[in-house]
Amino acid sequence: MSQALQHPILSQLNPEQRAAAGQVDGPLLILAGAGSGKTRVIVHRIAYLVEALDVSPFRILAVTFTNKASKEMRERVSRLLAPEIARKLMISTFHSACLRILRQHVKVLGLQKDFVVYDASDQLVLMKSCIADLEINEDLFPPRSLLSQIGKLKHQLVSAEAYANRAGEFGFEAALKKVYSLYQERLGILKALDFDDLIGCTIRLFQENPQVLASYQDRFQYIMVDEYQDTNHAQYQLICLLSAKHRNLCVVGDDDQSIYAFRGADVGNILSFERDFAETKVVILNQNYRSTSTILTAATAMIEKNTRRKQKNLWTENGVGEKIVWAQVPDEKAEARFILKNIRVLREREGVALSDFAILYRTNAQSRVIEEALRTAGVPYFIYGGQRFYDRKEVKDLMAYLRLLIYPDDDISLRRIINLPEVLVA
Repeated sequence: MSQALQHPILSQLNPEQRAAAGQVDGPLLILAGAGSGKTRVIVHRIAYLVEALDVSPFRILAVTFTNKASKEMRERVSRLLAPEIARKLMISTFHSACLRILRQHVKVLGLQKDFVVYDASDQLVLMKSCIADLEINEDLFPPRSLLSQIGKLKHQLVSAEAYANRAGEFGFEAALKKVYSLYQERLGILKALDFDDLIGCTIRLFQENPQVLASYQDRFQYIMVDEYQDTNHAQYQLICLLSAKHRNLCVVGDDDQSIYAFRGADVGNILSFERDFAETKVVILNQNYRSTSTILTAATAMIEKNTRRKQKNLWTENGVGEKIVWAQVPDEKAEARFILKNIRVLREREGVALSDFAILYRTNAQSRVIEEALRTAGVPYFIYGGQRFYDRKEVKDLMAYLRLLIYPDDDISLRRIINLPEVLVA
């Protein structure tokens, strides 16, 4: 082992994790199997760059996919580095990073610095107004479907103009062509961007202003991307632009965990990374710290049937564990009874606390029958993942009033609160 990899920052990592965290020069692909400690590797890699190699935290960019993951990563880095140093690191989501960049340079794109970013509900209101003005039938072309397709086009960096040149003259394509064009036009009038615009506009900023791009290429000497299997084409292009100078790009991910194709994620980004960056070094994290060998064996037997994947051999020291219980039931009510029966059996035989049970389902609609069974049996429960604070009606109404005070021409905010005089009275 090299002297550098014996640094105390890396001492608590296993050999593969240590190799990944200590490899800092050039492109690096870390294939991290489920439960193999990938966040731990990224955190220690950041600390190693700062503490052992004396890299300025200002020159490090770490990108995650959710605000929760970003917050967790920053907190974990703060345990290894002094808080004042950790605060200088740019650890954020793709969209947050792009928003910060656009706020600094957005005037060259023809927008005001304090532009508004529309969330999903704002987008829906704007889309419905576009559909109404174009006299498009909502039953045939639902607003959410049109918004979803516009989002996918933006993930592929396809502008309204480019789509109009290739779209057909009939059916859904014709409707989408008209709506996309009007939707973007009105965003411009309202001095707003939607969530999907943030990355595309940042790419356009870089492509049209080489000096701006060069300044960020100089700044970010080391770039790390978490959950790389979930990146889309726009995110891939952004990372390629930013890393082009130093090429110290580290991506972490697992092609077996790519489940967001419906959101535009392209698993090909991780599968072709070695082709796109010819000098790539690859480190595979195979040790699983989360599951028993029974779980790993079953999961591997399922996922190895996939044709587009890289070979991994997950193993664990957690022991064999209990057997997996599998049941086939005729309908959702039988499923709810099966769940309730197993809860009762485990509580009576093994004294398992109710707080130790979790029921997972794929869509919110599936919870109704399960809730009915639990209520009928007098079993208390709590549903996680309710409505977010900023999605609550009263909060969005208040935000609309504040927006209107700052942006008098914001028609979307005006439409939202124009029939809510009681808020003013309160």
